[in-house]
Amino acid sequence: MGIVKISEELHDEIRLASSAMARSINAQAEFWIRVGMLAELNPQLSYNQLTKKLLREQAPTLEELARE
Repeated sequence: MGIVKISEELHDEIRLASSAMARSINAQAEFWIRVGMLAELNPQLSYNQLTKKLLREQAPTLEELARE
């Protein structure tokens, strides 16, 4: 497990979102990171399509996401 330094402002936003989405702060940050990676690799896909990709696969790695 690594440590990622982020601004206090972003941490506060993650905390708020994690409460609303019933996720831990780490799980919320990881979700946003995965969605962001998918969005960069698949700019033609909508948010709904990106989240469906995440739901179809159990925690895909960056390598797996890049192969698609």
